[in-house]
Amino acid sequence: MEFAINKADLVRELNLSQGVVEKKTTIPILSNVLIEADGDRIVLTATDLELGVRCSAPAIVKKGGSGTIPAKKLLDYVRLLPDGEINIKFADNQWATITCGRSKTRIAGMSRESFPELPHLPEVLAEIPVKTLAMMISKTIFAISAEESRFTLNGALLIVRADGMVMVATDSHRLALVEQKVQLGNLKAPYRALLPRKAMNEILKLAADAEPDAKLMFSGDDNHLFFTLGQRLLISRKLTGNFPEFERVLPKEHAHAVSMDRDELKGALERVMQFADERSRAIKLTAAANEFRLHSSLSETGESEETLTVSYDGPPVQIGFNAQYIVDFLRATAETEVVFHFKDGGAAGEMRPGGDAAYTYRYIIMPMRI
Repeated sequence: MEFAINKADLVRELNLSQGVVEKKTTIPILSNVLIEADGDRIVLTATDLELGVRCSAPAIVKKGGSGTIPAKKLLDYVRLLPDGEINIKFADNQWATITCGRSKTRIAGMSRESFPELPHLPEVLAEIPVKTLAMMISKTIFAISAEESRFTLNGALLIVRADGMVMVATDSHRLALVEQKVQLGNLKAPYRALLPRKAMNEILKLAADAEPDAKLMFSGDDNHLFFTLGQRLLISRKLTGNFPEFERVLPKEHAHAVSMDRDELKGALERVMQFADERSRAIKLTAAANEFRLHSSLSETGESEETLTVSYDGPPVQIGFNAQYIVDFLRATAETEVVFHFKDGGAAGEMRPGGDAAYTYRYIIMPMRI
């Protein structure tokens, strides 16, 4: 196999493989990227057996074929080459020779025969606006559990319907739900799947390079989810198990609500958090007559209190929360106003963006004893 390719094209597509290839693996071939040359393009494939990505770039193919090279080593080296054309030639012994101007390097590759096959792409179920899906991911991914033992919570529940999508993530201490109405075609029935965090991060990368109105071709089989964007394909193994019945966690109603300026609340929280316990991030929130107080204290360090002026005429209510959880929500929402819904000191609180958003965004936080 031999081909010539523009450096910028090769670096752009190799970057996509870096989040997928295994850095530390007992299966050496999974650290490699598969390169296939045919016609006027090369196809790059990487997988860790849980996640797979396939992309392509225009090239001058002098001799068709295929081979594999360590993905990180290839990208790290090619990045350092001067801009322009790069020539890559594979020998029969699987060594690849990379030539660019006066630079010439040989890298040991591995046989294509030992590279795992990606699953077959099934029929497309829906065409999803990629920016919409990326928005939903950014508003839920931070609520995913970091405990690997709770594998059903190591991703988000994705529900695709003919009239829109729902994404839910929880770590059992908080729950983020976002729903977007959008026409997705003639789905016969809602499609539900658990999407791993790693796949969600890769979708965000795809969306970052996409045109504003670009659409993902979405499909799934018994074990995998498929996202196709132009010449790029992302395949993710589904998480197994049953996601919690999140509808039961959603509060039906709240006795009280307070509207606040997002940036003002975020700044106050970040200051008060400096005197909260580093592990629990516990602070006290107090709603009283036309004011909303935030307070934290550490006996050996000090204490901090902020008071925001709000419109509130209900009874005094004090609730303990993990301040970091609230800051995560405020960073994920772009609206200038947020609304905090609550009942009493022992009930879950809920945050929502203020105004008339084009989507539904609910963020439930369990209270803490302080």
